[in-house]
Amino acid sequence: MYPLNRNRRLRSKQSLRNLIKESSLHPHDFIVPLFIIEGTNLKEEIPSMPNYFRYSLDIIKKEVKLLWDIGVQGVLLFVKVEEHLKDNFGTESFKKNGLMQKAIREIKSSVPDMTIMTDVALDPYSSYGHDGIVKGNKILNDQTNVVLSKMALSHAEAGADIVAPSDMMDGRVLSIRKTLEDNGFHDIGIMSYAVKYASNFYGPFRDALDSKPGFGDKKTYQMDFRNRSEAIAEAKSDIEEGADIIMVKPGISYLDVLRDLKNQVHCPLAIYQVSGEYSMLKAAAKEGWLDHDKVMMEQLVSMKRAGADIIASYFAKDAIKLLS
Repeated sequence: MYPLNRNRRLRSKQSLRNLIKESSLHPHDFIVPLFIIEGTNLKEEIPSMPNYFRYSLDIIKKEVKLLWDIGVQGVLLFVKVEEHLKDNFGTESFKKNGLMQKAIREIKSSVPDMTIMTDVALDPYSSYGHDGIVKGNKILNDQTNVVLSKMALSHAEAGADIVAPSDMMDGRVLSIRKTLEDNGFHDIGIMSYAVKYASNFYGPFRDALDSKPGFGDKKTYQMDFRNRSEAIAEAKSDIEEGADIIMVKPGISYLDVLRDLKNQVHCPLAIYQVSGEYSMLKAAAKEGWLDHDKVMMEQLVSMKRAGADIIASYFAKDAIKLLS
């Protein structure tokens, strides 16, 4: 005799499966990372990220308008800094007319309701490609926080809605929060990359911004991917310092960490489906080894299922087309 409960009953047809689904995606779930370059009328494909581009300021305005029209509510900005502007102290990062500051103003003027999030880290501006000031072979923590705070303040002054420190320096959220408060920017949010691992999935992103570390690696400040429980401590510390949103990075390989955070912290959680995850699927799909759209959606839904409120993804436009 079969059991009275048959689990397959509720899987019998698509409409029924749709009615009882636990996790779903919406265009409002996504933030779209955007890469910005100097110049005019430029849209450069990134070789290691097929069908993803760097945009000049005039083109980025059109791209953000397109994103808004398909339902995207937030963009995350990164800039590719020209080599002659880089130094050890990231002095270009907080200039009023720096590329990031100009991009914020241009986007705000074009799509004022779009939530603009900005990357706060030294690596795009550093002659060493590291996220902090270098002395010898060490990355200086507290001195870096001073620069990060200046950078965040300059983004707020330009019109950013949320600053997103991705550097993993200790205490930088508190330093940024105090700087914003002292200058009257009480409503500017902080999305902290509190749980950012020293991952091997970042290669194409570093190609996109020409921000590879010039020596060594980033393991003295980014988290050890063998560890899980310290993610809770990192997240709680940043929330106490004034973070409004917590980011987990990368995505698929760290869903256990995301679930832990969902169970233990009480603020919005973001996850970043990083460049390596994007490029691997693009490469496999090109060879016919995987169905691009089906695998993409499975990965994105898995992030929602694990607890993500926000997903930063290079697949956002592709996914939203399927959702609609």
